[in-house]
Amino acid sequence: MIRWVLTTFIALAVLSGSMPWLRKFGIGRLPGDFNLRIFGREYSFPFMSTILLSVLLSLIARML
Repeated sequence: MIRWVLTTFIALAVLSGSMPWLRKFGIGRLPGDFNLRIFGREYSFPFMSTILLSVLLSLIARML
């Protein structure tokens, strides 16, 4: 269980940092991805994108 939490946290941090580049591909606009604008700053919480990418990466890892 702790592995999934850690993996999700790391993926969330990586996705948040690369969000402007990934929006060109549609990542970050899925249902379940939240964008908050507070005091002129935008905060992204791409929960659904993180889950989708984690599942895809785990499927690829199992195939190898």
